[in-house]
Amino acid sequence: MAQRRTVVINSSASSTCWDVGTGLRHLGVIVDGSRRWAKARALSTADGHRAGAEKIHEVLDWCEESGIQVVTMWVLSVANLRRPADELSPLLNIIEDLVLDLHCTGRWDVRPIGDFGLLPKRTAAIMSLVAGAEKPQPGAMQVNVAVAYGGREELVGAVRRSVAELAARGYNAEDIAEALEERDIARHLYTSGQPDPDLVIRTSGEQRLSGFMAWQGFQSELYFCTSLWPDLTRRDFDAALASYDRRSRTRGA
Repeated sequence: MAQRRTVVINSSASSTCWDVGTGLRHLGVIVDGSRRWAKARALSTADGHRAGAEKIHEVLDWCEESGIQVVTMWVLSVANLRRPADELSPLLNIIEDLVLDLHCTGRWDVRPIGDFGLLPKRTAAIMSLVAGAEKPQPGAMQVNVAVAYGGREELVGAVRRSVAELAARGYNAEDIAEALEERDIARHLYTSGQPDPDLVIRTSGEQRLSGFMAWQGFQSELYFCTSLWPDLTRRDFDAALASYDRRSRTRGA
């Protein structure tokens, strides 16, 4: 169960008391702005991605302290794989190190998700290794690291696997069209068995989802933060949770 935590924000003008974290089980995060952060500081793009990876560790600490059960961090989209090799290669190395480091802490249930078939062999092998590794103690926070991920691609894959499953049971095309249900597709998503995201945060000021969790996020609350990802502060994070906490969620009822 998500914990409640009172946060006091002090400023020269006033102090604000927020009670955060109510009912937030799954947090989705679109990690955005590391390249712009590096450019603004005359640093290399790789330096920006390294700073972004360090921030992921910090934000996961905040999530754990807030009692969040599942966190999905989108760190590499399918479209990102079209970046120039001199940028993509260091980025993949940083992601490999990030996923291994998160796993080796032993604190969290780290689950790389995405289409690993699109990745170089070494990167794909590391993602698969961690995905299949022994899990930590029950109750550990689940951390999905979305790599080579796209929401449309995830849906297409889930439908294909659902159709193949029904075909293997002897269904013909007409039978499949009649029998296919939402639960069949949901069972073949990367996040099968996990709650849908309650809140999705995107950093850097961009106000779009870019296909992130297109199926799972249909009722997610959205929070767009102007901070570039490496600049994200605890105040920014708590403001997002407080915003979620103040919203009335009817889920269409």
